[in-house]
Amino acid sequence: MAIVQTICTSFKAEVAQGLHNFTTGTGNVFKLALYVATANIGADTTTYTSSGEASGTNYTAGGIALTNITPLSSGFTGYWSFDDLTFSNVTLTCAGALIYNSTNGNRAVCVLNFGSTVTKTGQDLTITFPPMGATDSILRIS
Repeated sequence: MAIVQTICTSFKAEVAQGLHNFTTGTGNVFKLALYVATANIGADTTTYTSSGEASGTNYTAGGIALTNITPLSSGFTGYWSFDDLTFSNVTLTCAGALIYNSTNGNRAVCVLNFGSTVTKTGQDLTITFPPMGATDSILRIS
């Protein structure tokens, strides 16, 4: 069992099929759910799953909604991201996350591996996304 950081394979085809809209204000709702270290999520994850999902005080299964940042392009790269996200006053342990499209069939977008287990006890957990840019954004197509 492992959390493998990756863009989900199904997402790559679904983008070409027009199943995901990341536009600020008018796009789909994307959520971020937290997972424990023993979760089995990676490239072959196709939809949100509660298997291996973190649980704890002030954390709701399925996670919380992200705020989209409208996709841009530079050179030969299209890129987009999300605003930073805070889970407030949580008590839980997690080691990764799944971003998924809750508007369109809970389709998986990408898996994040935090690199270590994170434990919070009555504290905020903030997920900080890299800055928007062709070489930095969390999601990029080159």
